[in-house]
Amino acid sequence: MGKEISSLAKVLKRRSIPAITTFTSVIGGSVVYLAVASRLYETSGRLILDEKQISVSQLGRDLSQVPLTTPGGSNPLATQAELIKSQQVLQKAIAQISPPESISTAELSQNLKVKVIPATNILELSYRSPDPDLAAKILNAVSETMVKESADTISSEARSVRQFLEVEVPKQRSRLKIAEVSENIYRKKSGIVSIEEQTKTLVESLATIENQERTLVGELQQTLSRIGDLEQITKAGNLNNAYSAVRGGGDEELRNLRAKLADLEAQVVEARVRFTENHPSLLNLIERRDVLRQLYLQKLALVSPNNRAIAPEKVANDQLSQNLTSQLITQKIERSALENKLKTVQAQRAKLQANLVQLPIKQETLNTLVRQRQEAADSLKLLQSKLEEARIAEAQLISNIRIIAKATVPDTPASPKQSVVLVIASFFGMILAVGVVLLLEALDNTLRDASQAEELLKLPLLGILPRLTATTLKLDSVESFLNDAGLVEPYRMLLKTLEFRCRENLRLIVVSSALSGEGKSIVVSHLATVSAMLSRRTLIIDADLHKPIQHQLFDLTATPGISEVLEKNQSLLEVIRPTAIENLSILTCGELHQHPSQLLESTAMKSLMAEAAAHFDLVIIDTAPLCASIDAATLTQQSHGMVLVTRPNLTRKEVLQKTVSELTENGIPILGGVVNDMTTDVEKYYRNSVYTYQSERRLTTQKVSHTSSDRLESEDVK
Repeated sequence: MGKEISSLAKVLKRRSIPAITTFTSVIGGSVVYLAVASRLYETSGRLILDEKQISVSQLGRDLSQVPLTTPGGSNPLATQAELIKSQQVLQKAIAQISPPESISTAELSQNLKVKVIPATNILELSYRSPDPDLAAKILNAVSETMVKESADTISSEARSVRQFLEVEVPKQRSRLKIAEVSENIYRKKSGIVSIEEQTKTLVESLATIENQERTLVGELQQTLSRIGDLEQITKAGNLNNAYSAVRGGGDEELRNLRAKLADLEAQVVEARVRFTENHPSLLNLIERRDVLRQLYLQKLALVSPNNRAIAPEKVANDQLSQNLTSQLITQKIERSALENKLKTVQAQRAKLQANLVQLPIKQETLNTLVRQRQEAADSLKLLQSKLEEARIAEAQLISNIRIIAKATVPDTPASPKQSVVLVIASFFGMILAVGVVLLLEALDNTLRDASQAEELLKLPLLGILPRLTATTLKLDSVESFLNDAGLVEPYRMLLKTLEFRCRENLRLIVVSSALSGEGKSIVVSHLATVSAMLSRRTLIIDADLHKPIQHQLFDLTATPGISEVLEKNQSLLEVIRPTAIENLSILTCGELHQHPSQLLESTAMKSLMAEAAAHFDLVIIDTAPLCASIDAATLTQQSHGMVLVTRPNLTRKEVLQKTVSELTENGIPILGGVVNDMTTDVEKYYRNSVYTYQSERRLTTQKVSHTSSDRLESEDVK
C-alpha cells in the first residue's frame, strides 16, 4: 500500500472520476453549510500586566509588582487569564452594562476567550455574540472590571497591612522598653559601663602588678641568697638565736661576767695543774666558777627572746660577729617583708585575672541584651516606616493592569468564515478523495510498478523496459528504434544483466509471461535487435505455436519455420531467414500444428535448440504465456533459464505469484523478471479479444502489410 501511495499521481489519473466526484460532494456540502449557518460576530481587546512600579511608597510598588515566572511555579499571566473568567469578575462586568442585558455568567464564560500573547505581558480578550454592539459592550465591561479589580486588590492588601501594623507598632514599643530596662539593670548589677575601656584598664593594671611581682621575686631571691651566706658564716640558727647572740655579745654586764668567768676558768686550769682534784682551793675555784657561770646564763637568758638562753659559745663576742649576725637578722626581717608583699601582689594579680576572665562572660550577656534592644529598635523603626507606606498605598489607587486596546464593534461576522470553511472542506475533500482512490486501488489486484513486481516475484529484477512508440514497435524500420538511446539502453542493460547473472556462457534463453498481452514477443524482438547491434550473431525462435507474432514484427511470412524443421526434417540453416538487421536471424513458427505441444516436446526440438546454440552467439526463444501452456517450462529445461515478462496495470498478482511458485517448485530455472511498460497504442495492438490460442491449420504465405498491422491493433481494441 505504501508503494502505491508513492505513485499517487498515476493512481489519481486512473481513478479521476470517483476522486472528483468525492471532492465535489464535500465542497457542495460546505457551500450548503455556509448558506444555512448562523452568523457570529467577534471583537477583541487587550490588557497589559504592567511591570512599572508607579506607586509613591515602596510597599505600594511591592504590592503592584508582577511576580516573576519560575519553572514549575505559577505564571502571573495565566493567573490573570483565569481570574478574568471568574464568577466575581463576570458578575461585576454584567452589572456594569447599562441597561443590563439578558446574559448569564455561564454564557459569558463560554463565549469569552482569553489568550496570552507569547513573549509579552499582554492578554488578548475576545468575545463572540450574534449582536456586534453587545459583544463590544460586554468585552469593554470585562476589561474595565479587571482594571478596577486589580486596584481594589492592591488597596485591600495595603489596608490589611496597615491594620496589622497599627496593632504591631505599640507591641513593638513595649518590647523595646522592656529590652532597654533589662540592659540598664544588668549594667548596674555587673558594673559594666564600657567594655572596651574597662578591659583596657584591667589589662594595664594586670601588667603593672605582674611587673611588681617580677621585681619582688627578684629581690626575694637576692635576700635569700644573702641569708644563706650569712647563716653559713655565723652558724646562727633561727632569728631568735641570732638576736640572742648579738644581745649577748653587746651587753656590758654580760661582757664583764664573761671576763670574770674567763678569769676563773684560767684559775681553775692553773689550780688543776698545781693541786689535786680534791684540793680545797681547786674546789673553791670550781664552785665560784659554776656560780658565776650560772649567773651568766641567767643574765644571758634575760636578753634572749622568750628567756631561752643560747649556748655561751654562740654569743657574738667580737664586733665582726655582731655585725654579721645583725645583717643576718636584718636580711631575715627583709625576707619576711618581701614575702608578705609578694603574697599581696599575687593576690591582686589573681583578682585582676579573675575579673578579666569574667569580663567576656559578662560581655556576652550584655551583648545579647544590647542586640535585643537594637533589634527591637530596628523593628519598631521598620514597622513605623511600613505603616506610613501602607497608609500612602491605601490612599493611592493603583493597578498593575491597563487597557491598551478597547473592543470595537465588528463589521463582518467571524463565524462561519467562508475562506476557512472552504479550505477545510477542500482539505478533507482531498483526503476523502485520496481515501476513495486508495480503497479502489486496494481492491484492484493488478501489478502496478517495478518494485511491486520484484516483491511478488521474489526473483532478481533484470530490467525495466520503457514504453515503445508506434514507430519503434515494429522493426521493419529499425533505425527509429536504434537511434533512440533512451529505448536502446534499457534493452542493452537487460542483455548485460543476463550475461552477468549467467554462470556459463549465455547462449540460449526462453522468454515468456504469466498472461497474454504483457509484451513478451516485443521484448524478444527488441532484445535480439540490441544483441545483433552489439555484433552478436543472434537468432529468434518463435516457439509460440498458439499465436505466433514474430514474423509480423519483422514483416516476414510465417513459413517455412520451426514446424517444417521438426515435421518435414528440413535443414535448420536453410529454414532460418536473415532480417534487415545485420547479425539478426529468425526462425518463424512455420505452419501451425494442431498439437503444438507435441512438436515442442519432441527429441527433434531438443536437437534443434542444441544446433541453434552451436551456430549462434545468442538464441532467444519466444514461447506462449504460461497461463495457456507449459511450453515455456519444457523448453527452459534445455536452456540457460527463463526470463519472465510482466506488465504494470495488466499482470494480476495472484496469477503471477502462482506461476512463479509452480516454476520454482518444479525446478525450472528462472533468470529473473522484466517489467515491460508498454504504450497505450501497443497495448491496443497486442491485447486483442480473438487471441484465444486456438490452433490454426494454415497461415497465409503473404507478407503482412502495414494495413494488417493496423487491423490487428483495431482487433486488440475490440
